[in-house]
Amino acid sequence: MDISYIVTPFFAWFVAGCSKFLINTIKARRLAFDLIGYGGMPSNHSSIVSSAAAIIAFKEGLQEPALVVAIALAFIVMLDANSLRQQVGKHARAINELNSHNSKLKLRERMGHSRIEILAGIVTGIVSAWIIYALHDLI
Repeated sequence: MDISYIVTPFFAWFVAGCSKFLINTIKARRLAFDLIGYGGMPSNHSSIVSSAAAIIAFKEGLQEPALVVAIALAFIVMLDANSLRQQVGKHARAINELNSHNSKLKLRERMGHSRIEILAGIVTGIVSAWIIYALHDLI
């Protein structure tokens, strides 16, 4: 098996995670380790699934049946990141307001992604896949 199919999603996850940490650090003007997690720019989930679809497209072409599965999975993940997980964040915010007297029990409110964060994840994933594709041919 060609190892680039396995390496690509991990590389995209790493690139998106490092980018997110850098962006959060610049915005917060401090090392933002506490802001690592769900939500933020770019979307790790979108980056991972789009990189998988992209590496299949780059290596096998657009006629590859596995590409349909990868794109379908990517749509499910991205729709979930934009809608369902944002609703979970809204619920967490409401629960935190209702439970404001208990500061020890605070739910994470930053869940899900905006469309721009998802788009940034897609771009990160495709670029990551292209880098692995280009490097794999050189090795």
